[in-house]
Amino acid sequence: MRVADAHADMSSVEAELSAWLDKGFHGDMDYMAKHGTKRTRPAELVPGVLRVISVRMNYTPPAAKEGWSVLHDGNKAFISRYAVGRDYHKVLRARLQKLADTISGMIGPFNYRVFTDSAPVMEVEWAKKSGLGWRGKHTLLLSREGGSYFFLGEMYTDLPLPVDDPVGSYCGSCTRCIDICPTQAIIGPYQLDARRCISYLTIELKGSIPEALRPLIGNRVYGCDDCQLVCPWNKYAKITQEADFAVRNGLDDVSLVELFQWSKEEFESKLAGSPIRRIGYEQWLRNIAVGLGNAPSSPAVIEALQARSHDPSPLVREHVQWALQQHDK
Repeated sequence: MRVADAHADMSSVEAELSAWLDKGFHGDMDYMAKHGTKRTRPAELVPGVLRVISVRMNYTPPAAKEGWSVLHDGNKAFISRYAVGRDYHKVLRARLQKLADTISGMIGPFNYRVFTDSAPVMEVEWAKKSGLGWRGKHTLLLSREGGSYFFLGEMYTDLPLPVDDPVGSYCGSCTRCIDICPTQAIIGPYQLDARRCISYLTIELKGSIPEALRPLIGNRVYGCDDCQLVCPWNKYAKITQEADFAVRNGLDDVSLVELFQWSKEEFESKLAGSPIRRIGYEQWLRNIAVGLGNAPSSPAVIEALQARSHDPSPLVREHVQWALQQHDK
């Protein structure tokens, strides 16, 4: 836990965010623009706020299949490791509430609001200002003690707490995250064109995935960890002690064909409480169809695709047809 001054100068961050939006790098994520300066001026979101408490929570699940081994097996489905367990929003928010309750027990009632990826809050920037870590060239927060495999959460409060100092940046001349990006979405140090990012394409984008990017997605059906897998600082990443983040339904090492055969009912039941469920069944099938299009040709892959060639969803049919074309079927 670290603390930043809620009135810290955010003018440079505000200018950078405005320029990023002007370039359209946010794609269809309209929510990035609609809240105006609330992201960089906490008092506009929570009047009277004096401090921003930033926290992090490790999510690397124990006993999960090693990421590269799954990525290198074209028959498997790669799911970002933060999503193989339960939804982090509820877990982290509950932890933040417990922290608030603990503080209340010590000093009495106080004013606060807690957030975890749930409001116009510059999570990485506040974590950086509080000394929780530094912004890596891939734009994620990095820590010398914990790499980047963690969730961030915030508490806005009117408590005049002592403020922590920022830490230095330790990326040096390393560009591994930039070099490894499958779609070259990291267009330069600290610059991300989200429209090319696989996490955006498989999670945030609701419509058709651009054809030129489909072969580059490979077998990544929900998110992408490449820039984290290659980062030297993640040798210090900690295994989570949170049972809710443990692997569920074998999602760390499962075949594309198996997932593509799930019915809507199976999708809803097996992914209940999972962050994946929020993208919906149609988008899930769209993503897996792309993965199957990039998979090694086999009777099982062709059969799975052909079985959904007349799917009720035009979006699914489009991506299935593309996938079959990759196998010349």
